[in-house]
Amino acid sequence: MTEQSRTPAARRVAIVTGGSRGIGRESAERLASDGFAVVINYAGNQAEAEAAVTAVTAAGGQAVAFRADVADEQAVAALFDLAEDTYGGVDVVVHAAGVMTLAPLVDLDLDALDRMHRTNIRGTFVVDQQAARRLRPGGAVINFSTSVLGLALPGYSAYAATKGAVEAITLILARELRGRDITVNAVAPGPTATALFLDGKDAETIERMSKMNPLERLGTPADIAEVVSFLAGPARWVNGQVLRANGGAI
Repeated sequence: MTEQSRTPAARRVAIVTGGSRGIGRESAERLASDGFAVVINYAGNQAEAEAAVTAVTAAGGQAVAFRADVADEQAVAALFDLAEDTYGGVDVVVHAAGVMTLAPLVDLDLDALDRMHRTNIRGTFVVDQQAARRLRPGGAVINFSTSVLGLALPGYSAYAATKGAVEAITLILARELRGRDITVNAVAPGPTATALFLDGKDAETIERMSKMNPLERLGTPADIAEVVSFLAGPARWVNGQVLRANGGAI
């Protein structure tokens, strides 16, 4: 081991958007346990973000929090600036931030559609644009789609449409980064026990959706974080793919 490899700058660095709660937080904590220094991006809840940082540092890891609207290009540039200034660079971007409003297409409020478009599509584009400009060789971009694209569940038309755009961005960016030694993939969870999924669903609906896969349970944030860890670390030959982490639902 060289003297240079012993320095703090040699530590790999991950930015996790939506990292203060749910799958994002679990992914941030998992990457920190894998040895990454983590920058936890959050949209509004500072207390949750600080709790996530505390959880990482209490376990012996390194983390800082930064507030940024993922659809705001200046705020996202500042997020990447912070990661570079604090830890020396960026190696992995986990873009877990997203919003979801459910309703049949005929009833969906168009303001909700616009909000999902801004966060889920524009946000992915803005975050991936900075990642493409700044990631070091050997890096990885991990976007988030949804298995609802395959399940075609009623009520999810607008949300699924935004995630279809995420998949298109993911597959094309992987090819645009030819020669950079950077992988670009998306994780597409099935029904997962997060606040985003559980909000507004009654017990009967949750039970029914938990039985959709052969394992007959909801996914957990830890299940999804395990996939993120794989794509961020050893999975260097997985590129330009959508990994459907749903217990075999489709």
